[in-house]
Amino acid sequence: MARQHPEEPTLVELTIEEVKAMGKQGMDHPSTRPVLIGGGLGAVAGAILPVVTWPVGLLAGAAIALYSRVKR
Repeated sequence: MARQHPEEPTLVELTIEEVKAMGKQGMDHPSTRPVLIGGGLGAVAGAILPVVTWPVGLLAGAAIALYSRVKR
């Protein structure tokens, strides 16, 4: 496993900063809409699939969208 340099932020730190920025800027933040859309799509998928409930789908969809925004 590759070691990061101490000055490079971790994925968790980047995600926390992104969520804080989304909370402060609201809909003006560029990540807010994709994360909300991802949550909505996840909720719909959760409602359709018999194994997953819509709240789990909502959280999973939002988490996947947030991860894809932070990982860029």
